[in-house]
Formats: sequence, structure tokens, C-alpha cells
Amino acid sequence: MSEQGKEVHRRRVFYIPGYDPFHPRRYRELYRKESAAQAEITGYEIGLKPKQGKGPYGWHVSALIDGAQVESEIEVLYWADMVKVSMNKGIASTYGVMAQTAWTYISTGALWRLMRLRKGPVIAALYPVGFLLVQASLAWLAAYGIAQGVQMILPSGVGAALGWGLGALLAYGILDFFRRKDNKFFAYYLMHDYAYSARTRGANPAELEARMGEFVTRIGEAMEGDADEVLVIGHSSGAHIGVSVLADLLRAKGMQEAGPELSFLTLGQVVPMVSFLPEAWRLRADLAYMASQDRPFWVDVTAPGDGCAFALCDPVSVSGVAPQDKKQPLVFSAAFTQSLSPERWRELRWKFFRLHFQYLCAFDAPKDYDYFQITAGPQTLLQRYGTRVPSKSRIEAPVNRFTSLAP
Repeated sequence: MSEQGKEVHRRRVFYIPGYDPFHPRRYRELYRKESAAQAEITGYEIGLKPKQGKGPYGWHVSALIDGAQVESEIEVLYWADMVKVSMNKGIASTYGVMAQTAWTYISTGALWRLMRLRKGPVIAALYPVGFLLVQASLAWLAAYGIAQGVQMILPSGVGAALGWGLGALLAYGILDFFRRKDNKFFAYYLMHDYAYSARTRGANPAELEARMGEFVTRIGEAMEGDADEVLVIGHSSGAHIGVSVLADLLRAKGMQEAGPELSFLTLGQVVPMVSFLPEAWRLRADLAYMASQDRPFWVDVTAPGDGCAFALCDPVSVSGVAPQDKKQPLVFSAAFTQSLSPERWRELRWKFFRLHFQYLCAFDAPKDYDYFQITAGPQTLLQRYGTRVPSKSRIEAPVNRFTSLAP
């Protein structure tokens, strides 16, 4: 275990993305750009190099922070290939997924309970449903208008068939236009995101479980290396994946007194979207288990300004699985409205998707949350936040209807 006050000189970082179909280079370039901006604002030195050694995608970071030289290897735990497969559905299939997902959250009562926590992420979940229905309505109105217009010109059976045929083509064209422009609307993307867990009613899909086993192996190997800290970061949906991965690692290997300090950081988590589903036994059991451990030190950072996250909702407590000896996580806010200047906040305020990634970006009026000092600085997560008090406005009341830890 790292001694209190011992500097970190070597760090291994494992970043678990959320439901994201993009190549990991996206995170490398984001890190490059935003770390340079934060270094200029705060006054330290940081630079990226290609990944050293073999293995999955990542990059090397050299930093001089608070007079200490730190070398960090950052690795992206890749599951975007499975995201791409799950999103590879046509228009009709997407509407079928929409109906199934809506029914799952409504029939189980999860939707109403989630709304008692934070309305923002629930509205974000309802948005793709509403916008897909708007698209369907526009397509229907266009088809109906064309059909009626043709029948006015050709008032016969042939006119009706031709009108509805042309109308159907126009309707498909409208729906396909919105699908192809989804990088601007995010309706299809968000719909498949929420559907990924809903289709199994909260259980992990088999392919994800297999990949998580690979993650456990990668992190376990790092724990046998010469790093001073092994830091696991889960963003968005990656937060609940990280919970289960680390729970599996601890059950399999325990925590050695010697070796790197193991740390866990969750950012912009959406844990309740999964843990509130009836068959999320695995996740709820892992939440309860992790909450009772002394290590890894677990910090959960969200912000009320992030409308896509369950801001300041203790993921263990609100899921109704807090053990009697609950010790973790430390829940606090990144305080976007305070750590971003008024000008910058006005610029980003309505860019909801961008704000969901703000945890990985620079702050121009930083407080005590700095992603780049956490990932490349000389302090472990415990040293940095071990004495920090949790946010007073955090939500801990158990709201979940489903609290069983096993089938």
C-alpha cells in the first residue's frame, strides 16, 4: 500500500469508456488538447507520447507537477466494437427496440423511481423516444399528404396504390435522413444506449461479461508491476462496468499489502439506469461488495450541470444495497458552475452531450477537481481526496424497488 505522503512516480491508468462506438484515439486526442489547456491555466507541464510496450490502445504521459516528475501509462479498456454491433440496426429494428426499452422501464416501475432521483437523465432517456416518434409522425404526415394529393389527381384504385407507394418512399426517405444525421440529433445513439441494458433487464450481456473478464486480467497484471498507483476510471456507463470489474478482481486476488495502490474513480455515472432494473443482481451485489471495502479508494464525481448523469446520487445507497458497514464511495461535485468561468459556462450550458464529457476536460476556474492531476500528478487518489468531505447535497435515500443481490 502506498504510504501517506509518498509521491507517485509511475502510474498505470485504465479508462473504461461509456457506451461509445468511437475509436480510442478520440480519447487520446481529447486528453492531448485538454491537458495542454489545463496545464497552461494551472501552471504545470504535461505531454503525450506513444504507448510504451505492447497491449491494447493507449498513450504515455510525462508530467512535471508540484516539482515531481511522473510517468503515466493510460490504457483504454476497449468495448466499442460491441457498441457498434448493438447499434447496427435498421430503422424498423430501432423502433422495435424503442418499444421494448420503454416497456421495460415503465412496466417495472423503474422510470418513475428514477425520476425521484434526478429528472435530467430521465429526460435524456425520454428524448430519443420523443424524437423518434416525432420523426415517425413527420414521415406519416408526408406519406398521407402525398397519397391524398395523388388520389385527387387520379381518383382510382391505381391512384391510391401509386399515391401510397410514393408516400411510402417519401416516408422512408425522411426516416433515413434523420438516421443518417444522427450525429447531430443523437436519437438513435441514445436509444441504443439505454436499450443495451434494458434488453436483458439489467443483466450484463454475455459478450460484455467476457470482455470484462479480459479487463480483470489486464488490471490484475498491472497490480503485479512496478507502478506506484493503478487507477481505474469509469465514465458514464463505464462506471458500472468498473464496479463489477474491480469486484471480480478483489474476489479473485484480494488486496496485497505490497504493490501498487489501487484507486477507483467514477465520473458522470448513470448506475441507477441499470441497478434499478429487476435482473441487475450482479451489479447490485458488486455495488454492495465494493461499498464495504477499504480498498480500492473509490471517488464518485458528478455535477448537477451534467444533465446526463445522476448527479450527487450515491450509486450504492440509492440502489438500496448499502451494507451496514458501508465505507464508500466518496461522492462530491465537480461544480461546473463554479469551476468554469461565467463566460465558459454560458458557452457550454446547453451543450448537454459535451458537458457529459467535461470531467475529462480543462476547467478555466478550477477548484479541487483536476482530471489531469489525478491521472498524471504525484498524488494517489487517496492522498488527494482522503480527507475531503462529501458534498452535503448528495442523495442517499434508497429509492430502488429491486434490491435483491441474487436471482
